[in-house]
Amino acid sequence: MKTLVIAEKPDMGRNIASVIEPKAKNMRNYLEGERYIITWAIGHLIGLAEPDRYDEKYKKWNFGDLPIIPDEFKLLPNPKTKDQLAVIKELAARCGSLVNACDAGREGQHIFSLIQRHLRLRHPVKRLWISDLTAETIRRGFEELKDEAEYANLTEAARARSEADWLIGMNGSRAFTTKHNELLSVGRVQTPVLALIYDRQKQIESFDSQKYYEVHGFFEQGTTKYRGLWQGDRIADEAKAKAIADKVKGKTGAVESYEVKDTKEYPFKLYDLTLLQREANGKYGFSAKKTLDVAQALYEKHKVISYPRTNSNYVNEQNIPEMHRILDNLRNTQEYGDIVGGAEKRFVHKGNRAVCNPAKVEDHHAIMPTLKKAGALSPDERKIYDLIVRRFVSHFYPAAEYKVHTVLTAVEEERFKTTIKQLLSLGWKVIYADQGKDGDGAGSSAKKSRGKSPDAAQEQEDEEEETDGVFELNAAEPVSCANAEVKAKETQPPKAYTEGTLLKAMESAGKQVEDEELREAMKDSGLGTPATRAATIERLKNVGYIDMQGKKIVITPKGRTAVELIRGAGVELLTSPEMTGRWEQRLNEIARGQASAEQFMNNVKRFTVQIVDKVRVQRPAVKTAFARPEKPGGGSRRRSSSGAGGKGSAAAASGGASGKSGARRGAGGGAEGGGAAAAVAARAPAQATVAASGPTVVGACPRPGCGGQIFLGRKGYGCSHYKTGCSFVIWKSSLGRTLTDAMVRSLIEKGKTGKLKFKDASGESYDARIALANPNTGELALERE
Repeated sequence: MKTLVIAEKPDMGRNIASVIEPKAKNMRNYLEGERYIITWAIGHLIGLAEPDRYDEKYKKWNFGDLPIIPDEFKLLPNPKTKDQLAVIKELAARCGSLVNACDAGREGQHIFSLIQRHLRLRHPVKRLWISDLTAETIRRGFEELKDEAEYANLTEAARARSEADWLIGMNGSRAFTTKHNELLSVGRVQTPVLALIYDRQKQIESFDSQKYYEVHGFFEQGTTKYRGLWQGDRIADEAKAKAIADKVKGKTGAVESYEVKDTKEYPFKLYDLTLLQREANGKYGFSAKKTLDVAQALYEKHKVISYPRTNSNYVNEQNIPEMHRILDNLRNTQEYGDIVGGAEKRFVHKGNRAVCNPAKVEDHHAIMPTLKKAGALSPDERKIYDLIVRRFVSHFYPAAEYKVHTVLTAVEEERFKTTIKQLLSLGWKVIYADQGKDGDGAGSSAKKSRGKSPDAAQEQEDEEEETDGVFELNAAEPVSCANAEVKAKETQPPKAYTEGTLLKAMESAGKQVEDEELREAMKDSGLGTPATRAATIERLKNVGYIDMQGKKIVITPKGRTAVELIRGAGVELLTSPEMTGRWEQRLNEIARGQASAEQFMNNVKRFTVQIVDKVRVQRPAVKTAFARPEKPGGGSRRRSSSGAGGKGSAAAASGGASGKSGARRGAGGGAEGGGAAAAVAARAPAQATVAASGPTVVGACPRPGCGGQIFLGRKGYGCSHYKTGCSFVIWKSSLGRTLTDAMVRSLIEKGKTGKLKFKDASGESYDARIALANPNTGELALERE
């Protein structure tokens, strides 16, 4: 009998088929060859059922029905993709064995496991575990197929993650929403991330800026000129600072100490997903989700980078020869021929622990280019690809070399410190010579300000000067203080989070960790995973907890109140980044067979009961606590579809490249309480007030079996059956557009709007249609033309 290969998405399935069955017949939903039948899952075909599948009474949210803790979690096929699930069932019946070819990671394992459980497949299973989709890697992967049993612990961890998110998301959201009569979304990961933003905002608002003064001396010795910063306690009195400046100006001084030290700066680590997202946010302003979507397209559609959802910055020993071949490929390209010209393979070898460190590679190695040459890429794809290529090539160059001159100059018993960083050799930095200083955001800033407050980091920058000229000073000769100046400064509050800095905080469970080694050690105990952090940030936007002001993340009144209510209820652990980070660490231990999934779930169930018990005795909040100013022109971002199954869902359904980021969250099996969060977000029409004159009805509710009517409320289009549990809603402001009645009518009748004009982050226009990605909830997606 033949073997059925189940990939995660259509593109992946077709890539695999082109290698193992190049003459396979294309049957639309699968490809059939002599030995293999290859089909796909389109992301999550199955999720955890919502509470009303256990009991009809749960259709209506009542506090008295909580907590909801199923003895056995029910699985529910996604209605939108049930036909593909039926195809898999039919094909499995014709085959004697299976190959799990879903993405090599926890979520890919979960997707296959749900299919296997729901369809009750009893076939022997092999696991394809690969890090890129090039023909060579696929061929080698099938030669080295593993037994699925080797990944049983990973399956257990994925199941525990999903069920834990359901318990906390469903019960926490229903408890706080019904108690306070306001839609409040609660999640195992999203809530502590919101608390991080809340705490930072409070620090900024309570910060009391203090004025202080610096004295800078300007010194000369022959042709050598340099600047020094006065050394002493911070000066709060301007008159005192001016007195020091006047005292030294025009006077002769002496070099009290002069040290010269040779230093080297090595290339920044290869990218993991979080570091790539941070860099793209800092350099291009890309959201975490956008970077993930673009990287997924480069991996899946173009096959020019390795698996992007990795948490490793290192490679294995077997990757070294491959890296050398990739370098040769890049050497022959027009775009990268110049920067590869000075690259030498001798710098990348098995003994270079900055690159090759098998102990720090678990599921996947660091993100790298592949042997496939990049063809036509979009501008955004080109930017992300360029970041990855340059970081990769940098490791084939020597370290940058400097002489650091540290001078202490004494004038009239006042001391001034000077640090001159003299460039000797650019080394790997030649790759970024056309991109400004260091050419790197996420890596270079950490090196400069490691462990320092904003003010201390600024003072260090004020002290240090870089030069590519020669600095010569004779310590035995006097110097003259040609001038002295006083500069007024103010202490600075902590900076508001950007998506880049928030990702960094999520990775280290909220701790201010600059030290690279400690950051590595904490990766297992971060908030969420590299693959889910972008979706968590998007979810906070969608439920109205945060807004964006340029790159800055600001918390809304609703977000503030949510954190205060949760903490006020006495369930501070729900907002604790460190505690949630420990949960994530426990999930990783389950995946490695070092901890018990059953014990983890028992702890989550106890905590779920505790949440409900604490909220039960809480005093309801006043409605005005959630008020937020309305944006003119319908610009509210309370919900867009991108985070809970938006663009990603549509892409997955059509075989696109970015399906994982959205599709696996829309049907309830998503990362960090996707089903719970989607269900909560969908209740919002129940909070809307319909005008007394009667609602504007635009059509019949598309939710299967509902029978309600879709009407226009104050902020969105909801179902008339919302009181009996229908969760369908389309926000009037979605995907950057204000929807009209006609557009919504087209969505619920035809599944999509007509062609519309949109602009991407770079300001370029493109054509797209808004599509109804999920008729159960009203989630929308963009379908680009």
